[in-house]
Amino acid sequence: MSDTPHTDNQQTALWNGRAGCAWVNAQALLDQMLKPFEHLLVDAVCAEAGRRVLDVGCGTGGTTLAVARLLGTKAQCTGADISEPMIAAAQARAQREATQASFICADVQRHAFDPASFDTIMSRFGVMFFDDPVVAFTNLRRAATDDARLHCIAWRSAADNPFMTTAERAAAPLLPNLPARRPGAPGQFAFADQNRVASILEASGWTGIEIQPVDVDCTLPEVALIGYFSTLGPVGLVLQDTDELTRKQVIDVVRSAFDPYVHGADVRFTAACWMISASAANPPR
Repeated sequence: MSDTPHTDNQQTALWNGRAGCAWVNAQALLDQMLKPFEHLLVDAVCAEAGRRVLDVGCGTGGTTLAVARLLGTKAQCTGADISEPMIAAAQARAQREATQASFICADVQRHAFDPASFDTIMSRFGVMFFDDPVVAFTNLRRAATDDARLHCIAWRSAADNPFMTTAERAAAPLLPNLPARRPGAPGQFAFADQNRVASILEASGWTGIEIQPVDVDCTLPEVALIGYFSTLGPVGLVLQDTDELTRKQVIDVVRSAFDPYVHGADVRFTAACWMISASAANPPR
């Protein structure tokens, strides 16, 4: 199923261009690295009675498929993402493993979901990219049943996640065009402020809001480290347009900056996130 988003904003362009394609190419690595968060989210969702699940910002479908496998044929699991290449990858995965999950390419902020069509809404790192998060979560509340539950995982601050900004800090002297992160702007750390997240959900009609910090140990193979930082994130995007000499210099400098995280064949780091939950107890707005 395809419902190509018609919004014209930076996130649409980003995730339907190089960033989206890079995530598709790195699917296996990212699934492995973020597996602990998949387990946290799947456990939270499957512990409840919900059987009509929406996965917001599903990417290449890892969490959607994990929930669909556990809930089985009695469940309806739908993944939604603004990225056409990632949705195409998710659909292909579902077909290969014959898992009953569906995927739509849609801007969740404005997509016309059927009212009260989901009793569970979840997201693993997919809710930080809305240009208007209140509009987005209000739209999700309309799509939720009155007894629905919301479960999301989002990054805490950049200061809490030094691994995630290592490449940018090391590369900045060599890449003057590297974009600076703006606090609260759509992106990885948009939900860093716990109070702001609570305010967004309250303004969107959600209640029973719980926001708990979680610190999770993550790993990736050392042999994949250069590919990881040279293709993903702000540094990866800028490197696609640099000359070969600059690219080599940046890779050498950034790789050295990651040394504290390298332990033999593994790269290990702690990911600092929020585990967010809420109820759809109020009538939708």
